[in-house]
Amino acid sequence: MDMAPSAVELAVAAGIGLSIAVAIALPTWLVSLTRRDASLADRVWSAFITAPAACYVVSLGGDARAQVMLAITLVWALRLGVHVTVRNWGHGEDPRYQAIRARNQPGFGLKSLWLVFLLQAVLGWVVSWPMLAASGGDRSVWSAWDTVGAMLAGGGLLIEAIADAQLSRFRRAPGHRDRVLDSGLWRYSRHPNYFGESCVWWGLGLMAVSAGGTTAAWCLASPVLMTVLLLKVSGVTLLEQDIGERRPAYRDYIARTSAFIPWPPKRSGAR
Repeated sequence: MDMAPSAVELAVAAGIGLSIAVAIALPTWLVSLTRRDASLADRVWSAFITAPAACYVVSLGGDARAQVMLAITLVWALRLGVHVTVRNWGHGEDPRYQAIRARNQPGFGLKSLWLVFLLQAVLGWVVSWPMLAASGGDRSVWSAWDTVGAMLAGGGLLIEAIADAQLSRFRRAPGHRDRVLDSGLWRYSRHPNYFGESCVWWGLGLMAVSAGGTTAAWCLASPVLMTVLLLKVSGVTLLEQDIGERRPAYRDYIARTSAFIPWPPKRSGAR
């Protein structure tokens, strides 16, 4: 059985991972200045996570468990990166970032370096921690918990991909602005893509704890952070703060449909 990396080796790998995330953020920020589009950060969000994760597995010699985790992460990153790029192509700066820009004038161009790009680089680095913990584990044999974690992460990835595909198809349909997507996975959750995303990181966190035991529990900061972001920061709360006023049909959708965890809907009008 291979010797687990020392605490110093883990700290060095973590520092290199953070440096890589920052190195991705800086040129993206410079490009955003020329294009006046801070939402470019969304297109490299998956790279903020995946690049440090790959660094950990390669530099620390991750075992089969860590390699499986990295493979799941790479598939997740490729799908999300392509999806976000295609969705945003030709539409200019996302309205969410337009609002941030308006709140932080004058000088938003410079401020966006730390308010958007470096902040997201640090957050992405934290989300990458399960790969660091797994690569620094004791190289224990694959366990039932690893199987559960891999199935949870893989299932979450599938849910996220299906939900995004259903939403993209809905948005391409004529007259979609006057309707609410309440079929497919969206019948059971108002944000099934976010639920799937959360499952990915809880699954990877479970695999990391399987590798390192309770001493690796610190890496669960990754799925906790991702879930908080999805529910309270850039996800559910932000998207729904005024949608009921702009689209009255959405109020009934909120009343009968779970916000996050898929669940059979209530009957229309039920309380």
